[in-house]
Amino acid sequence: MDLNQTFKTANPIIGVVHLLPLPTSPRWGGSLKAVIDRAEQEAAALASGGVDGIMVENFFDAPFPKDCVDPAVVSAMSLVVQRLMNLVTLPIGVNVLRNDAHSAMAIASCIQAQFIRVNVLTGVMATDQGLIEGRAHQLLRYRRELGSDVKILADVLVKHARPLGSPNLTTAVQETIERGLADGVILSGWATGSPPSLEDLELASAAANATPVFIGSGADWENIPQLIQAANGVIVSSSLKRRGRIEQPIDPIRVSQFVESMRRSLSTKEQAQPITSVAVPS
Repeated sequence: MDLNQTFKTANPIIGVVHLLPLPTSPRWGGSLKAVIDRAEQEAAALASGGVDGIMVENFFDAPFPKDCVDPAVVSAMSLVVQRLMNLVTLPIGVNVLRNDAHSAMAIASCIQAQFIRVNVLTGVMATDQGLIEGRAHQLLRYRRELGSDVKILADVLVKHARPLGSPNLTTAVQETIERGLADGVILSGWATGSPPSLEDLELASAAANATPVFIGSGADWENIPQLIQAANGVIVSSSLKRRGRIEQPIDPIRVSQFVESMRRSLSTKEQAQPITSVAVPS
C-alpha cells in the first residue's frame, strides 16, 4: 500500500467519526438527520484540525452482531459516508462493526471511498460477540468481483478480543499480510483508548517489512511522538474528543494539538537522520 498515493503523506493521521446509533441498534434515536448532522460536524472538525484521512464507524451501535449487520445499517452508513465525501476532500474509510467486512467493502466500493478496516481478517478471536473467524478468502474474492481497489487495513490480534491459542505477534502480522493479503496492518492495545506498547509496534513493523503499520488505539498528543517512531500511521479518536471522553464530539483544538505534536516529532526525526556523504570527483 502506497501511503503517499492514498493519503498524500507517508505518515497519515486518520481521525475517526463515531456515528450516533443507527436504525435497528438498541439506542437508535429515531432521527437519521441527527446522525448526519453530528457526523458532518465531526468530519469538519477533523479536516480543519489537519488530519490526513477519516474513518467512519457505527461505534454507538453496541452491542454488535459478530458478522452481518442489518441492511438498514448499511443503507444509513452509505448515506452518511456519501455526505461526508461531499463535505471534505480527505480520503475516507469505513469500518462496519463488529466484523462485517463484506458490507464495509460494498459501501466503500459503491461510493468510491478509499479504504476499510477489518477487525478480524485471519485467524479466530474470542470476543464478547462470540467466536469471530477471519474470512479473508471471501473478502478478497468479493473485492475482485466488485472490480474495486479499496484498500484493506486489518487489525492484528484486535482489541476487545483474545486469540484462540497463543499466536506469536510476528507470525500473526506475517500471516495477515502474506496469507490474508492485507494492504496495511493495525496494532492496538487491549481495549478502546489503550495504546499498543512500543515493543509490540517495533516487532510488528519488523514483521510487516514494507507493509504499513498503523497504531489503532490509545494514541494521544503526549505518547504519539514516541509511538510513531515504530509505526507508519495512526488511527485516533478518543483523545480528540472533548475532555477525552468517548461519548463526546470531536474537539477541533485537540485535533490541532495532536496533529502538531505528531508532525513536530516526525520533523525532528527527519532532521536527526544522518547525512550520507557523497564523493565529489576532483
